[in-house]
Amino acid sequence: MPIDPRVQSFLNRLVTAEAPVLDSVEEQRRAADAMVEAMLGRTPAVARVEELLVPGAEGRIPARLYAPQGAGPFPVLVYFHGGGFWMGNLGQCDATCRHLANAAGCMVVSVEYRLAPEHKFPAPVEDCYAAARWVAENARALGGDPTRVAVGGASAGGNLAAVVALMARDRGAPPLVYQLLQYPVTDCAFDTASYLENPEPNILTRDTMMWCWGLYLPTEADGNNPYASPLRASDLRGLPPALIVTAEYDPLRDEGEAYAVRLREAGVPAEYVCLKGMIHGCIPLPLAEALKNEVAALRLAFAG
Repeated sequence: MPIDPRVQSFLNRLVTAEAPVLDSVEEQRRAADAMVEAMLGRTPAVARVEELLVPGAEGRIPARLYAPQGAGPFPVLVYFHGGGFWMGNLGQCDATCRHLANAAGCMVVSVEYRLAPEHKFPAPVEDCYAAARWVAENARALGGDPTRVAVGGASAGGNLAAVVALMARDRGAPPLVYQLLQYPVTDCAFDTASYLENPEPNILTRDTMMWCWGLYLPTEADGNNPYASPLRASDLRGLPPALIVTAEYDPLRDEGEAYAVRLREAGVPAEYVCLKGMIHGCIPLPLAEALKNEVAALRLAFAG
């Protein structure tokens, strides 16, 4: 179907905006963070927000806990922000985490993992795995239910959530009940139809993703590692059920759908939703509309 008019309006503004010349990754991070902050507007209130420092293999990992109204113990979603593996922070997904906590009735623990290129693969995903394991082991003390812990994330964060699920299976812990993958990166190939046919201008392009992977991977050969490209895992059996959400005009659409197919072939319950007329991130949409599939899936998963 045609691009949603709200998306087209956003892309038109993006084209006419005068982009500053940015000479470093750090400058680009600051500019991206400022753009996200300007777009967020008011964020929903939650019952409790707590800043955490989670022990990791190479130091403490900042994290932020969001708790909804009501009496616990609550189910827990460990959430990883997007940003192409090289940008993003707790503030970038603050509104998303607040909405998910309230609407799904769960605690959300958002993780600020280390970023490329300063910390290349596998440092970011090892941070995410360490955080998920720590949250599961300490869920009761946080007000959560250790038997109802899920992982989730958007874009690069969707990749990290899928890989944490793989690591948890391979390493025997933590026990996860669900994986919520929002327009996830699942492979480092750039030859799918959604890459080749994706219209420009767009918020995410083939060239952008090639650049992101170049920052993330120490060598091109590392892209074959299933902990980098989960779609290349030889065996997906025994993983937790999943929801994979993609967008029609997103270069990552086809690899997200392919991962859902692979999960189903391995006997893993996997729901796949493609948002028609939308782009990567579904940026122009209000939170309640953008996240309605995720909220419904989390409520169902946590209800058992």
